[in-house]
Amino acid sequence: MKNIRNFCIIAHIDHGKSTLADRLLERTGTVTGKDMEAQVLDDMELERERGITIKSHAIQMNHREGGQDYVLNLIDTPGHVDFSYEVSRSIAACEGALLIVDASQGIQAQTISNLYMAIDNDLEIIPVINKCDLESAKPDEVEDQIVELLGCEREDIIRASGKTGMGIDDVLHAIVERVPAPKGDPDAPLQALIFDSVFNPFRGIIAYFKIENGRMRTDDFVKFVSTGKEYHADEIGVLKLDMDPRPELSAGNVGYIISGIKSSKEVKVGDTITHVDRPCEKAIDGFEEVKPMVFAGVYPIETEDFENLRASLEKLQLNDASLTFQPESSAALGFGFRCGFLGLLHMEIVQERLGREFNMDVITTVPNVSYKVFDKKGNVYEVHNPSGLPDITLIDHIEEPYIRATVITQSDYIGPIMTLCLGKRGELVKQEYISGNRMEITFDMPLGEIVIDFYDKLKSISKGYASFDYHLHDFRESKLVKLDILLNGESVDALSTLTHADNAVRFGRRMCEKLKELIPRQQFDIAIQAAIGAKIIARETIKAVRKDVTAKCYGGDISRKRKLLEKQKAGKKRMKQIGSVEVPQKAFLAVLKLD
Repeated sequence: MKNIRNFCIIAHIDHGKSTLADRLLERTGTVTGKDMEAQVLDDMELERERGITIKSHAIQMNHREGGQDYVLNLIDTPGHVDFSYEVSRSIAACEGALLIVDASQGIQAQTISNLYMAIDNDLEIIPVINKCDLESAKPDEVEDQIVELLGCEREDIIRASGKTGMGIDDVLHAIVERVPAPKGDPDAPLQALIFDSVFNPFRGIIAYFKIENGRMRTDDFVKFVSTGKEYHADEIGVLKLDMDPRPELSAGNVGYIISGIKSSKEVKVGDTITHVDRPCEKAIDGFEEVKPMVFAGVYPIETEDFENLRASLEKLQLNDASLTFQPESSAALGFGFRCGFLGLLHMEIVQERLGREFNMDVITTVPNVSYKVFDKKGNVYEVHNPSGLPDITLIDHIEEPYIRATVITQSDYIGPIMTLCLGKRGELVKQEYISGNRMEITFDMPLGEIVIDFYDKLKSISKGYASFDYHLHDFRESKLVKLDILLNGESVDALSTLTHADNAVRFGRRMCEKLKELIPRQQFDIAIQAAIGAKIIARETIKAVRKDVTAKCYGGDISRKRKLLEKQKAGKKRMKQIGSVEVPQKAFLAVLKLD
C-alpha cells in the first residue's frame, strides 16, 4: 500500500490538463503505439469536438523509480465552473492534486476555487506551470502569483510543457515523493466510496470506487449501505485504458465493480460499499448533495417517448450525478421533466448527450432559477417555474437567489465588466489587485440575471481573458413580475418567465419581435402579445398568407370584388377559431439568445 499514489489534475479551462495527462500516460508506458492520440482520456465524442473535459476520467499507471514499482491512480477533471461537482468527487478519491497553471494566462478564477476545494480536503498540492514552451509564456510572473496564492517555496513549483514533454519526469518524481500514500487498514472491515458510475447495455451498471479500508475479492457478497441492496461482485478490477479485471483489491486502490445491477436507482454516487457478513461500523461521509442553479423543462417531441426519456435521464444521471429531474406537465408541450442543471453549458451538454447517446429529440423551455414566494398568510413556497406561481393577489413578496461572483481580469477591461455587472443588477462588494495588472472584482448578483447570456458576454468584452466563478450567497426580496406570452389570446406556458419589473417591458417587446421572425405564417392572422397579469405591454402581428381572390375580376363593379374579399375574410375568421399555432423549437431557444 505504501507504493500507491492517488492524485487528480485540477486547473482552469484550457490550461492543458488533458494534454499533460497524455504525456504522463506516455512516459509511464500506459498508452503506447496506435492507442496514443491527443487527449486520450476525453473519450466522449462531444468532449473532442468542443475541446473541453466534461467527465472526470480515472486511469491507473505503473511507474518505476529508485528501484521501486509504484502504482499511480490519476483522475483528470473538467475545468469549467458548470462541472465543479465532478471535480469535488474526484478530489474525494485522492490524496494529492496537480495544480496546473497556464504560463501565458496565469491564475484564473476557476484555478482558485478548485484549489480551495482541494485544500478543504487536505490534499497535497503540487503546483505545475504548463505551456512553458510558448513564446508568450511568463513563467517568472506566474511563479510569483502561485507563491502568493499558495505560500509555497519557489523550488516546489515545476515548469513543464504538455506539448513538448518538458518537465514530465519532474512531475512524476514529485508525485512519488510528495503525495502521501493512502491511509487505511487492509485488514479492517471493507469500506469503499463510490465516486462515479456508468451504464453499460451488456453488463448493467458499473460503479467506480476507492477502497478506504479492507479488501474486496471477486465473488464477494457486498452491500451498498444507503440503498441496503446486496450483490455478488461478479467482476472487480482496475481502470487502465480499458477495464482490467483483478482477483483482489485492497485499501488505497481505485477500481470498478460489476455486479449485474440493472436499475439506476440502486447506485448512488457517494455511497459506501461494504461486506454483508462483516459490515463496517459507519458509512464514509459522501459528497454534499448538489444544488442545481438553473431549472428548465425537458419535453419529448413525440408524447409517446415520455417513458424512453425517463429511462434516458436515469442512465445519464448515473454518469452525471449533478443532474436532477422530476416529472411535470405543460399545456403547450404535454408531459416532460423539470430538470436542474449547474449552469447553461451543463444544460446544453445534457441536451446534446440525450440526442447522441440515447437518440432522444427533446424541446427545452426557457431556463430559470428557483424563487421563494411568501404569501399573505405567511407560508413559503419554493417555485421553479412561472406556472407554479400562486395568484398575484395572494403573494406578499418574492425572494430571488443572489450569488457571490468573483471575476478575475486584466485592469484594461475593468470598465466594460463593471458596466455589464451593474447592468445585470449587480452590487460591487470589493475590488483588489492580485498581482501586476490583474484584478479580482467581487459582486453580489441575482442568479436569474446571469443564467442566460452573462458568461458569453463576459468572455467577449474581455477578449476571453476574464475568468468567472460563483457560489450561492443568499435570498433577497425583489420586485419580480410574471411575463406571459400569448398567441391569439392563449398563454404559452413554456415561454413565460419571471423577470424584474424594470426589465419586463423591454424584454417582452424583444420577445414578441423575435417570435414574429420565427413563427411561420399561417392561413390566418396571429397576434403575439406580451402580458403582465391582465395588462398587455407589447404586441406584434403575423399577417395571414392570402390568396389573391380578386385576380379573376378584371374591371367591372367594385361590389363584386368586395363580395369576394368579404367571403375570404369570413373564411379566415372561421379558421382562426379552430386553427392552432405551432411554436417551433427554434423559438424556445431564441429566447436564450435575445441579444
